[in-house]
Formats: sequence, C-alpha cells, structure tokens
Amino acid sequence: MCTYITEHVEIAGSGKGANGWFKVSEASVYYDHPVHVPLEHSLNIDFLQPELGPSARVAVELDAASAKRLAEAILSTLSRVPDGLPGS
Repeated sequence: MCTYITEHVEIAGSGKGANGWFKVSEASVYYDHPVHVPLEHSLNIDFLQPELGPSARVAVELDAASAKRLAEAILSTLSRVPDGLPGS
C-alpha cells in the first residue's frame, strides 16, 4: 500500500553525488516503498537542487527506528549548539 505521506522543505546546504559536491535547496521526506533497502516501506529523504537536474540528488532510505534515532540525534545536537554561533 502506498502511503503518499510526503513533506517538502526548503533547505540550504550541500550534498555529494556521483559528480562531486553541489548545493541543495530542497528536501523531500516521505514514507513509502523504497527503491533499494530491502523493506516493504521506509522513511526516504531526498536532498535536491532541481535546477541542476536529476543528477543533483542525494537519496537516503531508512527503516522507521533508524529514522527516529536520526531525528533525535539531530535535535539533540542542535539543542547543544551555543547561542550566537555562526550558522545556528
């Protein structure tokens, strides 16, 4: 069953693909059938720079437990960044 659960967010960062580093401006987060990981469903994250075409994409497929641990690790790390640090 396809869930079609998808979130899109504007981001600022960089990703590394087959052709090297490129800027990323969008992320798509969705829970659906994966392409590669051997699961029925996975949390999928695509980091994109649409202006550069399909090769400017970094994709990640995670099982739900791993995705939750990653989200917790990101939030924990960001909560400890000192106030006023450039980029925070």
